[in-house]
Amino acid sequence: MLQSLTEHGRMRRSAVRLNNAAMTARLLLIDDDARLTAMLNDYLSAAGFEVAVAGSLAAGREALAAGSYELLVLDLMLPDGDGLDFCRELRSDAHSRRLPVLMLSARGEPMDRILGLELGADDYLPKPFEPRELLARVKALLRRAAPQPAGDEVLRFGRLEIDLGARMARLNGQPCDLTSHQFDLLVALAESAGDAQ
Repeated sequence: MLQSLTEHGRMRRSAVRLNNAAMTARLLLIDDDARLTAMLNDYLSAAGFEVAVAGSLAAGREALAAGSYELLVLDLMLPDGDGLDFCRELRSDAHSRRLPVLMLSARGEPMDRILGLELGADDYLPKPFEPRELLARVKALLRRAAPQPAGDEVLRFGRLEIDLGARMARLNGQPCDLTSHQFDLLVALAESAGDAQ
């Protein structure tokens, strides 16, 4: 779907050149397109990531239960269910709520992207896409999700505390359940509080 098989080798060599610093993040790729997952597995592995592939939501659930991952690349349309429902399920579970999710889909209409982001995806990439763009988005999501060094500031607004180092918001001292995307939005709003409109 993305590239011809001859371009696949070129993508792989390109990924090796892109990997200046070795990365060891574990990624889970849930997509039923075997050709696409094979290419992405090779490309992301060559870029230094440890990649696990699941061809269905059931296999994805098993992989998530069996291991820990730093990022999930999730197809929207799968043979045994809908990626949007699965994303909603992940966000309602305390163990997976903070897992960054990059959603892939052949449905690239603005409303599809908006719905995916509203249901908890941290990023959305319509198919077909450039593998380098996918790699850049994966790296950006991992940077945002990485723990910050201790001693980062805490923003306070009355009863609301936003701990930038822990990437956690508290209201009246109680942790708020926020997705990574929601936390980033809250920080952006907090940092621009008081700006003239």
